Amino acid sequence: MDAALNALTRMPEPQFVMTADGDRLATYTWGDEAAPTVLCVHGFGSSTRDNWVNTGWVRDLLQAGLHVLAVDQRGHGASDKPHLATAYEMTSLVSDLLNVLDTYLLDTVRYVGYSLGGRVGWQTAVDAPTRIERAVLGGIPDGRPLARMQIAQVRAYLDEGRPVEDAVTQRYVALAERVPTNDLRALVALAEGMRLGESDPDPASPPAQPVLFATGTEDPILEQSRRLAGVAPHGTFVEIPGRNHINAPGSRAFRQAGVDFLS
Repeated sequence: MDAALNALTRMPEPQFVMTADGDRLATYTWGDEAAPTVLCVHGFGSSTRDNWVNTGWVRDLLQAGLHVLAVDQRGHGASDKPHLATAYEMTSLVSDLLNVLDTYLLDTVRYVGYSLGGRVGWQTAVDAPTRIERAVLGGIPDGRPLARMQIAQVRAYLDEGRPVEDAVTQRYVALAERVPTNDLRALVALAEGMRLGESDPDPASPPAQPVLFATGTEDPILEQSRRLAGVAPHGTFVEIPGRNHINAPGSRAFRQAGVDFLS
């Protein structure tokens, strides 16, 4: 059984789904297609492999008898990486996920998203409530931290090799550069695109579905996440002990709580 699960949790070849504006999204599937499907959506500067496979999430979801569908969001992983900020408005990120569900002929799924994936999951659950049955949203909100990135400093770093001085921006650059396949110009465009509309979740319009919110106890957004759980009509909140925003996805406690909720 362990050998079979190890084989299943290796990265399969991506299957590409076209976005409404003609870009390709890399998607991956594991497990029995007849089982309930969990859609896994990663965070900023991450990927399916980084967020869900290497951390054990796919393995644990399969052990719970679930079918897994994951997507590299535009600008990440094996998906196309446009450099225009307008490509990354929230409406486009939500549209991408709905295109994936339509392509796979899935009327409804369960959802797990982290950081940016949690933010997009919130909006997808609000805008297309019949498509998301229940959701785990980790490390949310995500919009305002992205707004703190000093875009001009990153562009000077890319174009002239000038060191990034802002500490928050340094962390975002380090986060982006730790994944070899990342395109920093695309991720800068994403940070810009998130500023073109409402980037933060709207507490006045929460998802109506059952939602488990989870955030690390060492994450500065802990109390913001707890407040979002409080306004969601069927929201619950769990702390991820001893974890910050970067390392929370690998927490065994987070996986166990999330898998239990989804299964």
